[in-house]
Amino acid sequence: MITSTLRRVLLVAKHASFQSRCCVASSRVQYSTVYDSNEKTFDKILIANRGEIACRVMKTCKKMGIKTVAVHSDVDASAVHVKMADEAVCVGPAPTNKSYLNMDAIMDAIRKTGSQAVHPGYGFLSENKEFAKRLAAEDVVFIGPDTHAIHAMGDKIESKLLAKAANVNVIPGFDGVVEATRVILWGKGMRIAWNDDETREGFRLSSQEAASSFGDDRLLIEKFVDNPRHIEIQVLADKHGNALWLNERECSIQRRNQKVVEEAPSTFLDPETRRAMGEQAVQLAKAVQYSSAGTVEFLVDSNKNFYFLEMNTRLQVEHPITECITGLDLVQQMIRVAKGFPLLHKQEDIPINGWAIESRVYAEDPYKSFGLPSIGRLSQYQEPINLPKVRVDSGIQEGSDISIYYDPMISKLVTYGATRAEALQRMEAALDNYVIRGVTHNIPLLREIITHPRFISGDITTNFLPEEYPEGFKGHQLTSEGRRELVATAAALYVSAQLRSQRFLGNLRVSTTPQEQRQWELCVELEKGSHTVAVSRSGSTFTVEVDGVKVEVSGEWNLASALLPVTINRTPRVLQCLSRDAGGDITLQYLGTQFKVRVLSQLVSTLSAHMPEKVPEDTSSILRSPMPGSVVAVSVKPGDVVAEGQEICVIEAMKMQNSLIAAKAAKVKSVHCKAGETVGEGDLLVQLE
Repeated sequence: MITSTLRRVLLVAKHASFQSRCCVASSRVQYSTVYDSNEKTFDKILIANRGEIACRVMKTCKKMGIKTVAVHSDVDASAVHVKMADEAVCVGPAPTNKSYLNMDAIMDAIRKTGSQAVHPGYGFLSENKEFAKRLAAEDVVFIGPDTHAIHAMGDKIESKLLAKAANVNVIPGFDGVVEATRVILWGKGMRIAWNDDETREGFRLSSQEAASSFGDDRLLIEKFVDNPRHIEIQVLADKHGNALWLNERECSIQRRNQKVVEEAPSTFLDPETRRAMGEQAVQLAKAVQYSSAGTVEFLVDSNKNFYFLEMNTRLQVEHPITECITGLDLVQQMIRVAKGFPLLHKQEDIPINGWAIESRVYAEDPYKSFGLPSIGRLSQYQEPINLPKVRVDSGIQEGSDISIYYDPMISKLVTYGATRAEALQRMEAALDNYVIRGVTHNIPLLREIITHPRFISGDITTNFLPEEYPEGFKGHQLTSEGRRELVATAAALYVSAQLRSQRFLGNLRVSTTPQEQRQWELCVELEKGSHTVAVSRSGSTFTVEVDGVKVEVSGEWNLASALLPVTINRTPRVLQCLSRDAGGDITLQYLGTQFKVRVLSQLVSTLSAHMPEKVPEDTSSILRSPMPGSVVAVSVKPGDVVAEGQEICVIEAMKMQNSLIAAKAAKVKSVHCKAGETVGEGDLLVQLE
């Protein structure tokens, strides 16, 4: 006789294979999709999205034997998700409201291709109840919850009231729609307001951003929970009344209320708090008759009190880390539920196996407000998927363009380990081995975060970045040992290049040269400091004396490779040589950060001291665009007198509005932009006298 417990175990082994197949079958994919051929779902699914999430959904569909349809804008015609799909349909020009948010065009694509179901991914139409209604009206399955749940949880005000009714802890606040600034002068929100002026400005900018992104400018006001953690619970529910919580994800590392690094599980939760949060998340899901994968987000204070923040009725960006620690393929589960199948698992079947960390790799400049968008073409791109237990979810390839029209995410880099320390070590290696050229990226910030002592200890809140970098992110700060390592590696690289230039087809170019040089006296300039170094060579190993300390650097010195793996004083490192020229200028990526180094012979160093220096531009009298984007508003005209800190104009980039202010009190000399114009990074906007 087979007991119910044993039957569940057999089902787990058949359909999910939690432990044996999680994170060991492939270095690229860190979850298991075991397709049951007797379980008929759909013949063809249209993915109403783009980029990495469209590719992610297609991977599972292909494993399940389901044909896929991609939709794309005209500028995305050669995108990876378009190439991956079985069919593709253009739904309009680049702007999202004319393509990926164009319901009429997407409905036409569904009819044209005969798609039976639509997976919306995240963003765009994923939480749009009108889209779900239109699909239902044409008997097309929406792979997500029904319109009631989307509406109930999509409205931040209504969702809070429903959470209260379901006995879910909520943040005290104003229960209603904020219609004027006078209503919220006492309040605080996603834009934190500490005084009346900040409240008025936050109300204006937040309303504009909401209208631009969602077509809804209503605002919600809540008490500001100081020093909170952002911890969310993944839920999974079917159409038969079953609902599970699949553990938590820690999402406290944020900039501008957007997540940067996530991990599962959280270092902060004990089993009792985890269970309480999970049970409340399931209570809420059942209260709205939720059926699909969804996420209930909480703020957690230092005493482990937790408060409902919102419910995302879609697949979450950071879902891969849950897949790593549970072994469940959430996309597969969503497809099964949408078709009407019951869940295969019980709550006691859901494990926490190991630890997973996700870094969101963006085309952003981390030195500007922890990340302002960057655009460009990926001239060189190499994912670190050769490393063990590394997963990269991306929708780009070498040659892809990062444009102003869409989110600047390059990929989601995920590492998995038996312990948190192991997952962190793998993340460090993965970031060092990730090659991204052609756009500015945030790998310097990501690497500094995951190696920061405070992050390693687990002592984090949503204020981590502003607290640890109050003057803004400045990149990796070199220690004296780190400086010697970098100087020595640059010197060794310079000598390797010199030696290679003396040879042709393995032979010395000048046959009369008696023998190769084995010792060099060089000058290495780094961060306004100059170091006289002595270099000696033995095979592929260089001994470099820097400031009286000998540093041994060895490696293959393949100057054509994007990666530069070396061993420095018996410590393995992976650097990247981003550029070098005949004048001795070398840019190295070391410990995630780019450093400009100049290596010169002693003679050239002496002569260069007589060269004139370029006078830097006076930036206090000019305002340049810090990012590519579109001008939303210009608040001044020539002749106006502005105060220091006064708003000059507003630039929108990747759905975020950024207020640019005057660096000093002065009269406006000239204005070089107007509302509606597109500007590039560094473009002159306003000039002051």
